[in-house]
Amino acid sequence: MRLDKFLKVSRLIKRRTIAKEVSDQGRIEINGQVAKASSNVNEGDLLSIRFGQKKLTVQVNKCVETSKKEEALEMYTVIKEEKITEQEGL
Repeated sequence: MRLDKFLKVSRLIKRRTIAKEVSDQGRIEINGQVAKASSNVNEGDLLSIRFGQKKLTVQVNKCVETSKKEEALEMYTVIKEEKITEQEGL
């Protein structure tokens, strides 16, 4: 499944266009590699997403084409959530 679609369906990012913009800025990594919006996401992958001063790391549990709000939470597990200082963000 494409990265931008996974982020939207899982509700980690609300809109697919925003998910594409965030990935094009190099703020998302899949298994430690900077990812583009078209990158494939598979079950078991680790995603690291930078949201402003916060970095969220999640593990992908399953990839489905559509999901309800309750099912979206089952698509991933939060591994860690950390605050980023100015130095680390650069």
